[in-house]
Amino acid sequence: MPADLHCHTKISDGSVSIEELLQLAKRKGLKTVAVTDHDTFAGAIRAKVYGKRNEIEVIPGAEFSTADTETGKRAHILCYFCSNTDRLEGLCKHTSDARRRASLVMLQKVIHLYPVTAEMIMRRAQGSTNIYKQHVMHALIDAGCTDEFYGPVYRKLFDRKVGLAYSAVHYPDTRDVIKRIHDAGGVTVFAHPCLYDGFPLLEKLASEGLLDGVEVNHPCNKEDDEEKARAIAQKYHLAMTGGSDFHGMYTNHRTEVGACLTEDDQIELLKKRAAALRK
Repeated sequence: MPADLHCHTKISDGSVSIEELLQLAKRKGLKTVAVTDHDTFAGAIRAKVYGKRNEIEVIPGAEFSTADTETGKRAHILCYFCSNTDRLEGLCKHTSDARRRASLVMLQKVIHLYPVTAEMIMRRAQGSTNIYKQHVMHALIDAGCTDEFYGPVYRKLFDRKVGLAYSAVHYPDTRDVIKRIHDAGGVTVFAHPCLYDGFPLLEKLASEGLLDGVEVNHPCNKEDDEEKARAIAQKYHLAMTGGSDFHGMYTNHRTEVGACLTEDDQIELLKKRAAALRK
């Protein structure tokens, strides 16, 4: 049965708990989901235990934030079926520390611009590995400063060029992250190439034989995006995945769990690639 291979929880920048995510998946009739919080496996491992109790198969995963050294472009790499997640703990910590440093700068700027406290923001981030922009916006909404997550206030604060509270996070190199994932026994899937102008980098990484799959089915796809991703996947014999990129209410593309799915044969292809890495 098709599976949703891209879901986030409160462990990173989602608004629902692990238990709530799996309850939603069950209500949608899904038998398999992947928990892919940003730069951590903490939620995925706990979800696997909870999934067994609720007859839902949970594929442990993570979504790694990276930057291509050559172009400076961001790229998100999904990791699945990793047999030695402990080998990636250092990478997760490095990114988490970098994000925390940037978040603290962001937080200080926001509380000087708006009548919210640091405690209000941190309370919305409780249970997460970090303070994300979504937590800041949640606090601002609760304080009556705005009524939407991704409107004018968000752009005023977090636009990458002119945002008054924007603080850059220095992400690890894309190729280095992919190598580390493979060394740890995990497979790599290029997430949502429709975002961050990702198609040129996707094609380059695929041509270098560095990827195992590409997320062809994503709620942010515009016209022809899925077709373009599918063509690259077929050209380089990559698995073709799909996921809702579910964040609950912390999103600018509201979508339900199970909105975008991965077919069984593509999951099996990823499993075979993971098995080959362990030989």
